[in-house]
Amino acid sequence: MKPKPVTGKLPPLFVATLAMVGVALHVLLPQTITARAIAPASSAVITSTVAPRNVILFIGDGMGAEQVRAAGMYQNGSAGTLVMESFPYSSTMTTYSADSAITDSAAGATAMATGQKVKNGVLSVAIPGDGSELETLLERFHRYCKRAGLVTTTYATHATPAAFGAHEGSRADTTYIAADYLTQTKPDVLFGGGANGLSPVNAAAAGYTVVLNRAEMQALAPPLTGRVSGQFGVTHLPYEYDDASGYATLPHLSEMVSATLRLLENAPNGFFLMVEGGRIDHAGHDNNIARNVFETLEFDHAVEVAYTWASARTDTLIIVTADHETGGLTVIANNGAGNFPTVTWASTGHTATPVPVYAWGVNAELAAQVTDNTDIHALALAGLTGTPACTPGSTRLVTLRSDTRQIGQLILVSVTIGVGAYSLLEARSRPVPR
Repeated sequence: MKPKPVTGKLPPLFVATLAMVGVALHVLLPQTITARAIAPASSAVITSTVAPRNVILFIGDGMGAEQVRAAGMYQNGSAGTLVMESFPYSSTMTTYSADSAITDSAAGATAMATGQKVKNGVLSVAIPGDGSELETLLERFHRYCKRAGLVTTTYATHATPAAFGAHEGSRADTTYIAADYLTQTKPDVLFGGGANGLSPVNAAAAGYTVVLNRAEMQALAPPLTGRVSGQFGVTHLPYEYDDASGYATLPHLSEMVSATLRLLENAPNGFFLMVEGGRIDHAGHDNNIARNVFETLEFDHAVEVAYTWASARTDTLIIVTADHETGGLTVIANNGAGNFPTVTWASTGHTATPVPVYAWGVNAELAAQVTDNTDIHALALAGLTGTPACTPGSTRLVTLRSDTRQIGQLILVSVTIGVGAYSLLEARSRPVPR
């Protein structure tokens, strides 16, 4: 008997395959209709008719107003006494991300670096949005022929510096972050902890001079003619409070800032420098007030180094702020200089508490208009106009994001389309039982 021709309903396998293809394509393609807007949340218009030659942005990771108060009490016996608090202009700003009231460091730093809100975990890529790269402050200043540096007490590929020097869908992709640094954005100075995607070998291969300890860093002689990578240890730098032995050979944050300023100060067109006190956040996660205070004090010492350097000049803007608060810290009692204040912690995670902003120098008065972390981007760029005179040092050869989720999605699409095509051919040729 002849096989019965295929009529009526499609085979179930074919229908299921089409559904899988639809799901895969839905996940892969940009969700431009349903995604939350990534435009800056603030309505502030921050502009100027003048631009600083140099911009130094300090980010205390996890440093809220209470962390600053606690450090002042321990150091000087009263709040309001740190160097950053002496700056003439200040405000507070919100820090929420595109998908959460509580940001992580990747999204918080991206907002400052690009002026755009992104999802937690994302580094300067339009997610939500079309997945395109968002130009960072480092890249913008490079286009205006300025040198640029990233300095941190975390390992150098950690979230906050990465938001200024990389474009990745996930902060966990440290190997790709390192590749972005070395082959695309090329910070002129890159100081922080080592390993985690970055190595002396790959940095040297990209043309960087590599230094591994304080002595080698301090031996660097200006003017800076190439690029330098300081890889200090194989993870975060030690806590200031409890690892004096580690700092026998490794540089403190303030020393890294001093060395960086020495290298960048004679840049023909000025420079941009981002400095992160990254371990304030880690101490906050642990609810460790001693470590938290000491990290905040060293961060403030680094601010003092920059302020002392800049105070003899009239061409520099210094901004001090945080990416978010960590720990929900509240100071209960001041116990005098040399004694840690009595505190309570509300969390071991990040919080939505607004964070302080301090500013000194050219355009510092504009800091009073800062209300959201996206405004930091505008403040740093205020007055920078005209056609950029320089071209990027390199461009990405492949525009596909390195996010492993998207690679998996591409594989899924290919497999499901292949299965679907095979199923359709089989359905057309296979006899249908009575």
